[in-house]
Amino acid sequence: MIRLRNVEKSYPLGGGRSYVLRRVSAEIREGEFVSIMGPSGAGKSTLLHILGMHDSAWTGEFDFMDQPIHALDRKKRAELQKQYIGFVFQSYHLLDNLTVAENLDMPLSYRNIRRSERESIVCDVLDRFQIVGKKDLYPNQLSGGQQQLVAVARAVVSSPKLILADEPTGNLHSSQGREIMELFKKLNSEGVTIAQVTHSEANAAYGNRIIKLADGWVVD
Repeated sequence: MIRLRNVEKSYPLGGGRSYVLRRVSAEIREGEFVSIMGPSGAGKSTLLHILGMHDSAWTGEFDFMDQPIHALDRKKRAELQKQYIGFVFQSYHLLDNLTVAENLDMPLSYRNIRRSERESIVCDVLDRFQIVGKKDLYPNQLSGGQQQLVAVARAVVSSPKLILADEPTGNLHSSQGREIMELFKKLNSEGVTIAQVTHSEANAAYGNRIIKLADGWVVD
């Protein structure tokens, strides 16, 4: 599904460059649950944002779903992102002025889907995640665990092939974190490929492989 070859990310610094990622080569196969680990400043989140096509200022080769991302323009990348990728962030990134149901509808609104069909999909996801009773509430009326549950639901509402999660349990209590990780494990068992950035060995144990970074390099 994903193949990286000599991917680098750097910034100009003084008379030279400061590297965040150095010659990163890695593969993620369809159906895997991969954890990206390493100390703070290792380049983990930067790598995740490159995989998610949020960041285009890098060099090297990146193939996704047999498409050469490094050779595509911004519009084509955005189309692939919307079609295949769901995101879960540590800080939830829900829209405060929208209800739970409206937040779930947002990813679908970018696609050519009739409103009635979108409403049906949102109802199905609300039921699947057992948050029907929260559908008319706003994010600030939810606990942290409930907000992250909605964030995961939003990530899967458009049936992505890949979920990218950046420290998805970092702001949650341990019991809430376990609930989210069990949910990821279930989604993975249903065929969704997952790549998560985590500092937690316990969270990494839910996956089947670890990519370790140190100072921007893949070390294991």
